[in-house]
Amino acid sequence: MRAIWGVVMTAGVVCGCGGGGGAEFSDDHPRIYLEHHKAALVAALNAGQPAAMRFKASADGWVSGADVYNFSPWNAALLGQLTGDAKYCAAAINAIDKQVTDASAQVASGKLPAVAGDSYLGVGNLIGNLALVYDWCAGSLDGDRRAAWLAYADQAVFNVWNHTTAVWGTTKADWSGWAVDDPSDNYYYSFLRATMLLGLAAHDEIPRAAGWLVKFQDKLKDQLVPTFDMELVGGGSREGTGYGVSQRDVFELYDLWEGSTGERIADLTKHTRASMLQFIHQIVPTLDRFAPTGDQSRDSTASLFDYHRSYLQDLIALYPSDPLAPRAQALLAASSLPKMDNAFMFVNDFMWGNDNVVPTTLEGLGTAYYAPGIGELYARSGWDKHATWINLIAGPYTQSHAHQDQGSLLIYKDGWLAYDAVITSHSGLPQQTTAHSVVRIVDGDKTVEQKLFTEPKLVALHRGAGYLHAAADVTAAYKNSPVVQLVQRELIYLEPDTIVVYDRVSTRAGSSQVFQLVSPARPAMAGGTSHDFVAAGHTLTLETVTAPGTTTPSIYDFKASDADFSAGFRYDETAPAGDNRFVHVLTIDHAATNIAQMGPDGVTMTIGGNKIVTVVFNHASIGGTLTIDATTTTLGTGLDPLPE
Repeated sequence: MRAIWGVVMTAGVVCGCGGGGGAEFSDDHPRIYLEHHKAALVAALNAGQPAAMRFKASADGWVSGADVYNFSPWNAALLGQLTGDAKYCAAAINAIDKQVTDASAQVASGKLPAVAGDSYLGVGNLIGNLALVYDWCAGSLDGDRRAAWLAYADQAVFNVWNHTTAVWGTTKADWSGWAVDDPSDNYYYSFLRATMLLGLAAHDEIPRAAGWLVKFQDKLKDQLVPTFDMELVGGGSREGTGYGVSQRDVFELYDLWEGSTGERIADLTKHTRASMLQFIHQIVPTLDRFAPTGDQSRDSTASLFDYHRSYLQDLIALYPSDPLAPRAQALLAASSLPKMDNAFMFVNDFMWGNDNVVPTTLEGLGTAYYAPGIGELYARSGWDKHATWINLIAGPYTQSHAHQDQGSLLIYKDGWLAYDAVITSHSGLPQQTTAHSVVRIVDGDKTVEQKLFTEPKLVALHRGAGYLHAAADVTAAYKNSPVVQLVQRELIYLEPDTIVVYDRVSTRAGSSQVFQLVSPARPAMAGGTSHDFVAAGHTLTLETVTAPGTTTPSIYDFKASDADFSAGFRYDETAPAGDNRFVHVLTIDHAATNIAQMGPDGVTMTIGGNKIVTVVFNHASIGGTLTIDATTTTLGTGLDPLPE
């Protein structure tokens, strides 16, 4: 028969996917995941395992009519399979019926259904729900309902991948095709979820289902894996830590596919395992927040949320025997989220809680990590919760949710000392250089923007006893601007609490250069070259050692100046145009004393009470010398590997 969606429904079509590389597809429902995992999940329920009981209680509430925020009908369908109680599938089917009926009404009136909204961003959730309920509650579905559900879902997935010929009913519904070929974008993961789950649920029941499995496999093979291997070396996402957490959806698909077909696809790219290590370093020592990189539209404070717990859980589930897994488990156990906080996420603790992975300790991991694909360098003084943590950004700027933060520096110890102003914004979206601890370039009255589709680079990375040396060339971020000739930031992190920052900046006449430090604390401006920022029970002292010519210090109050902000300050040190050099020392709780200039490009100081440290940077090229007591090390370009 032909449904309103314009799809001919034909039963009995064999998958014939081809290129499966060992994938096997079940002839009977349930086809998704449960063949390999049902016994363990049933055992957890029968044993009264805490995560299982929390999950069941939330589902029982939803089935009974409680308003459980963002609850997914497939959660109830799962319990229907595991318990054999028909009430769960009945509730799940009613929810999907409403989705399909509402869509049918919209299409009949010449409108687009909800699944098409926001360039099909919700297709993974809506069609994924439908596919899982269809598969796990198949025994409760009559033929007409099956036909209607699959026709609607099939049309939605067709429209995703065929944006210029998309239709709903008889209405032409072409759309932009945003991100259909961009594996670095969160939309893409939603598209993959809908495609894979529909293909698995209906692979021998509608003509195009076999093709959706091929489409999923081809998207992995031809786009996602090559992109991740080439562009995301070291793990993570170029969208930042807000939107980038959506990669958990991909990790979940890896596991669902393996549980459904027996074929392991998580290892097709090194990005998967690398993301577990990258994520561990991305979390600050107090284990309740993460690096606030990029847009933070859900929660601007960059506080650990269930999605981040899920991200790491999924990776532990994919690599339970990897030496990193028990360390990651230790992080979750000691974090601000030892279990999911929101009822709609309880299923993740149940399905991917990894109780068989016993937590160990974070101690023993390397204390610095570099992810070149996203241009993030993290370092910390140790793995205790009171350690100092820093972050330097220098890498590809290619995604719309990323910020103009190339060269920026973050500092954390028991709380933020130098941060990204996004944290105290209402929107979570301040992308401009004015919100970050960078050297900002101003031409006339206009800030020179860092440009998308540019690739600044970390050009030096060296680790030695008690220090880390890094250098970033972010000139490329200005995309051949006639105003900007050179912007380089070089730093030496002297563990545990001192950072020497050296900036080489060259701009045309008439412009100005503004050294910025963004902090939750208003600095004390008592004159002189030393300024204290008091936050989180610590004092961060900024010492201006050398600056070009006559500089003008000032304070920018974010809350007083911009309605988007609730707090925060920016220390500005403005210098005239030219080929200039800045030397600053940032030290916590007066860890460095006797700070004094050493020539035009250097500084000497005492750290740890009696250790004399002298740093002299090359004026015209990356590198210099570091002398700790009587031992001198020559620093230059090149990236040394960091121990895991």
